[in-house]
Amino acid sequence: MKIKTFVFLLVALLVVTSFVIVSFGKKNVTGYVIGGSEGRIEIKGSDTLLQLVSNLAEAYSNNNPSAKISVTGGGSGTGIAALINGEVDVADASRKIKDEEIKQAQERGSNPWEFIIARDMLSVIVHGDNGVDELTIEQLSRIYKGEITNWKDVGGDDKEITLYGRQSTSGTYVFFMEHVVKDDYSSKMRNMEGNQAILDAVKQDKTGIGYVGIGYLVDENGNKVSGINVVKVSDGGNYISPLDKGKISEYPLSRPLFQYLTKRPNKGFAIYDFLIFELSSEGQNIVEKAGFVEITSVDREHNEEMFRKL
Repeated sequence: MKIKTFVFLLVALLVVTSFVIVSFGKKNVTGYVIGGSEGRIEIKGSDTLLQLVSNLAEAYSNNNPSAKISVTGGGSGTGIAALINGEVDVADASRKIKDEEIKQAQERGSNPWEFIIARDMLSVIVHGDNGVDELTIEQLSRIYKGEITNWKDVGGDDKEITLYGRQSTSGTYVFFMEHVVKDDYSSKMRNMEGNQAILDAVKQDKTGIGYVGIGYLVDENGNKVSGINVVKVSDGGNYISPLDKGKISEYPLSRPLFQYLTKRPNKGFAIYDFLIFELSSEGQNIVEKAGFVEITSVDREHNEEMFRKL
């Protein structure tokens, strides 16, 4: 009896072990890969995208509990550098990857795949008591270059302007410099570590001005945050508020938000399924709830072209 019992237990153990080995790495009912390295995704980069991608990862994981997704910030430049060095699977970026960065990646044996997952209407903010609610791109340029230093020169009170911006590893820093400042920032600009840091600083500084991703203008319930005024911006035409998402094509500081993948996102891997989820109607609803703007038809065409190359 003891021998028969032992044989029975051994056979049962072999059956269970075989089941685990066969099942490991299979898809669950949602279509997402589970188990093993295929279920792990390391994402790093843009502070603008940090909370949004975290929300997307959480929603994805709710349908796929075995997926392991890590989302960290540090800036677009930091994320792209980590991608080049093979340290992450995905780099979040609020600016387009540079030619020299693509070259560096290729020299290390990878060719970054570019996808657009959301749109941002980069927003200029001032303190809630500041009466200046409209600025042109030229005025913003002169303010951030340090040529306009007093609010009275743009219709405000006779007070010195305090500049808040991002650090140089930030994609938002680069975007604002290239599209607004079009020169070097003033040496007096206070370089902050993230969007939230700029928002908090401007809330507390009646002379402050800063720029943040549109997603930081609303709270978790979709209500506009208090303590700041959002500036309408003009590039020679009408003044447009970033809160008016219906005018995204007219707003001068509209920009795509990118994800760069270090490897070809093959079907059947979690990284592919997560990307599909982000671009799905469910994923884009999360984009909207986070305060950003869903991708445009032009963005979809860009993504479809990337998929055709897979």
